[in-house]
Amino acid sequence: MNKFKLALTALTALGGVAFAAGSATAAPMSVNGIQSESGVTQVRMMQGDRKMMKKRMMRKKMMKRRMMKNRMMNGGM
Repeated sequence: MNKFKLALTALTALGGVAFAAGSATAAPMSVNGIQSESGVTQVRMMQGDRKMMKKRMMRKKMMKRRMMKNRMMNGGM
């Protein structure tokens, strides 16, 4: 029980730190849509980039299906 409380406290602390860091590094948009000075440039995704992302996602899905099929055929191991 004591180890569980320690793990839960550590997880909560790490989650809070990660949340704070994530919100600190985000570049918020101002009211009129102009981005604040943060060094981040927004660019439009081109067709080639979109195709590459789609290809990557399909490959990822295929690998996931293959792993699940192997898991089912091998009896869960």
